[in-house]
Amino acid sequence: MAKDNIITGLDIGSTSIRVAVGSLGDDQQGLQIIGIAEHPAEGISKGVVTSIEDAVSSVSSALVAAERMTGVPIEHAYVGMNGGTLTSQEGHGVVAVAKANGEIHEEDVERVIDAAQAVSAPPNNEILHVIPRSFTVDNQAGIKDPIGMSGIRLEVDAQIILALSSQVKNIQKVIYRTGIDIDDIVLGILASSEAILSKREKELGVCLVNIGSNTTSLMVFEEGDVLHTAILPVGAGHITNDIAIGLRTSIDIAEKIKLEHGTAVPKDINKHDEIDLSDYSPNESGMVSKKHVSEIIEARLEEIYKMIDKELQTCDRAGLLPAGIVFTGGGAKLPGVIELAKQVLKLPASVGVPREKLVTAIDRARDPIFATALGLVSWGAVLAQEDSAGESRLKSVGHAGEKVKNWFKSLLP
Repeated sequence: MAKDNIITGLDIGSTSIRVAVGSLGDDQQGLQIIGIAEHPAEGISKGVVTSIEDAVSSVSSALVAAERMTGVPIEHAYVGMNGGTLTSQEGHGVVAVAKANGEIHEEDVERVIDAAQAVSAPPNNEILHVIPRSFTVDNQAGIKDPIGMSGIRLEVDAQIILALSSQVKNIQKVIYRTGIDIDDIVLGILASSEAILSKREKELGVCLVNIGSNTTSLMVFEEGDVLHTAILPVGAGHITNDIAIGLRTSIDIAEKIKLEHGTAVPKDINKHDEIDLSDYSPNESGMVSKKHVSEIIEARLEEIYKMIDKELQTCDRAGLLPAGIVFTGGGAKLPGVIELAKQVLKLPASVGVPREKLVTAIDRARDPIFATALGLVSWGAVLAQEDSAGESRLKSVGHAGEKVKNWFKSLLP
């Protein structure tokens, strides 16, 4: 197995570090997932590095576990960035077409995407991605691929994803201290969309929602374009906290109760069903109502869904996405998540699983918690299939335009 054909996705979460390893065929086709690994995260909170040493230890352990599973040394990886320090804003670029005959070439597209980066970013932020939404040629708007068209003036509307500069540097330090190189740093929800969503869903209109431990991220697509991105400061960990407070028990016991008895639909539970707290610890005593636990879960999830609906309202898509809401992440596995989402958001809803193009014999790779890691592998495969394996590996995160130019090509018909 050629090392150049190995693609690794490294998802740095607040509670877990997840790794996926894929192998491309010698012709840069036929992506196969050959290994996954997970290790508890230390030194990371809400996607922010809080201890370099602890984070390095956690990431190293996850990488070692992946190497043992695959038998392949990991030398570089695509890294998923998550957390509340990420923001997005609109960007607009305008350039004159370079050729005298007015024909638009790839270089013109590259220049206009670069021009869209010239936005007034908040202090201490840097551009992580410039995602083209649509192009305009001489006032003809809504163009997906302007290459080969004729015109004088080329414009692009794009979404700019920004990251806190210090956090990007801290992520880089952690990864480099483990002894591997960084191919690319990618917004986690954007990577997840590569593994979960089909082109048809993106065309029809869909919202991908990743319910993580401390944050919930979402990305809205329509006609193949990214319409809106947001990261909400609540996640599945807040549900655990609510249960701990409501039952006056520890976080560890609350998490176990959530996983074993949790559901977001209280009406499905018999009001006489109870949980014996002494089953979880000799220091605990008393019985608690399963229905009460479910009501706690329902209340927090309802809050998250209302926040999602508010984000959909900002892009005028509340209740108007034919492909609905697709959930992924650890929180998506909670029973009742889909039923409650349909009630609150008034949209179709489903749990997303990695698409069929990700060939694997590893059953656990279909778990929603690995969506971002698998999406990072898919992201790398797109770039590798556009360029030679060596040329597509970026060793820094300061070239957002270059990253997305290759990714943009993969979206074209």
